[in-house]
Amino acid sequence: MKLLYQICAGLLLFPAPYLWSQGDNTPAAPVPAVVGPESNADAMLAPPPVSGESYPTVVGSEERSNYLRGGMAFTSAYTDNALGSVSGQPVSDISYSIAPFLTLDETTPRLHIISTYAPGFTFYQKISSRNETDQNAAIDFEYRLSPHVTFSARDGFQKSSNVFNQPDLASAAAVSGSAQQANFSIIAPIADRLSNTANVGITAQFAANGMVGASGTFTNLHYPDQAEVPGLYDSSTQGGSVFYSHRITKMHYLGATYQYQRLVAYPTGGQSETQTHAILFFYTLYATSRFSMSFFGGPQYSDTVQPALFPLQLQLPAAKAWNPAAGASVGWQGRLTNVALSYSHMISGGGGLQGAVHLDSASTSVRQQITRTFSGSVAGGYVQNDVIAGALGGAANGHTVSGTASVQQLLGQRISLQMGYTRLHQDYSGVAVLATTPNTNREFVSISYQFSRPLGR
Repeated sequence: MKLLYQICAGLLLFPAPYLWSQGDNTPAAPVPAVVGPESNADAMLAPPPVSGESYPTVVGSEERSNYLRGGMAFTSAYTDNALGSVSGQPVSDISYSIAPFLTLDETTPRLHIISTYAPGFTFYQKISSRNETDQNAAIDFEYRLSPHVTFSARDGFQKSSNVFNQPDLASAAAVSGSAQQANFSIIAPIADRLSNTANVGITAQFAANGMVGASGTFTNLHYPDQAEVPGLYDSSTQGGSVFYSHRITKMHYLGATYQYQRLVAYPTGGQSETQTHAILFFYTLYATSRFSMSFFGGPQYSDTVQPALFPLQLQLPAAKAWNPAAGASVGWQGRLTNVALSYSHMISGGGGLQGAVHLDSASTSVRQQITRTFSGSVAGGYVQNDVIAGALGGAANGHTVSGTASVQQLLGQRISLQMGYTRLHQDYSGVAVLATTPNTNREFVSISYQFSRPLGR
């Protein structure tokens, strides 16, 4: 890995079957941060709109730290749209996957680091030419340089030809309250894809109730074989932000942030580039240590340059505009229940479309520990992508709707069973690989083995 970043990105709207993070005795998924203020009354938190972190997705009874976790999951799934088709005839198939993983979660008074490596191997019953090897790696690093200065870095990499098999290495069905996040909402059926997302930041509490911070972000989306995804294109984003946060009381935070983005897409015959500048104001309520609510909003300016439509045509004129940006999020982490919701309206990367987009995104994740050995989860979301500027954009506008429901049963101290169903609908008339087969249904069952070893004990 050569980039440090935050992952969910990863895929914001589409949760895969995460097989190893369920059950009271099962090693829990990595937890980025608690929802509310720390026990130290003098320490401030970076609120969700500027922290770059996702809300926790495990219930309070599942939290772990200072553990080495590992295991392996075996999954069988039936998919009614395994390839996608420009002819309108979807191809169904049954797949078999093997997914080992290893996670190190270490906490000291000054350091918290979570590193994960999770390769995967998938075999198809009918379409053997699409058999694949996945590579998934992530690191989440946080270090206190001094009692009031914290440096953080997050890095992740995913290589796969099946988005359903990509584990979210930070959390299952991640929901973020961030005002600047990656857009991976457009999901091509089985097609080679490489994705990177990175984030580096520093925060400093310079007064009893004052904090400043700065961060840089990077994402990259690459399709090695363009013929597999007609209508989708490579893209990348770079961005930076600074913020000021003021704690009015222990429960109430107010602040402002300036954000810059450079959003680049590489459609056939050229490059589409959008630069944005935004000044956003935010408010966060920490009602309890496990419940928070955040809002942000403000003006966002965009300057977009599209490539020429034809080889001999002059460059299209730049499109410049002011737009409102806004969002809200809620996170609650109970002992047996976890709920997270978010909504945002902003300019973002196109996630495979011809250029940057006006993005409306809503996502939710709910997890319930029903008994000591039985739990259930539901996650889903909606994204509307409207490409900015000109004749290139209109035909590819569309939306993605997705949802997954699953149940998990511990069969022993180290073995668990999971069953679930995923529904995906994508309406993008200008994207050939999605236009005629917009729907995907997937049923899966898996059995996993996992172990956990405490560190330093």
